[in-house]
Amino acid sequence: MDRRTFVASLTALAAAGPALAANGTAYREGLVAKELAAGKTVFLDFYTDWCSTCRAQGAKIKTLMDSNPAYEANVTFIKVDWDQHSNSELARRLNIPRRSTLVVLRGNRELGRIVAGTRTNEIKALMDTALAAATA
Repeated sequence: MDRRTFVASLTALAAAGPALAANGTAYREGLVAKELAAGKTVFLDFYTDWCSTCRAQGAKIKTLMDSNPAYEANVTFIKVDWDQHSNSELARRLNIPRRSTLVVLRGNRELGRIVAGTRTNEIKALMDTALAAATA
């Protein structure tokens, strides 16, 4: 890749900003409601950049997504920055107690939740719940 292409790529990536979050789309007001109204299964990751538990969860989610492309193909993953959205209507409505909370939603139902859990089998089970709902 030549230097001009590299710089243009970096500029485009920087312009995309928070819309490109690791392991999902960055949350913005109305996004969850839009995805649910479209019949999607939504996997919410309430995180902060400075939280070691959040980083451990994120690493396991990424590994699981890399090992099974069906997760990303069928489930909408949304990253909710706790520092920015802890007092949001979404966090209040779902009674999110803290960062490092993972929640799966489908329609008007919560299908599962993990609070501060980092065990791979627990996170995989939640992701499998989301996938099963999305492909039912």
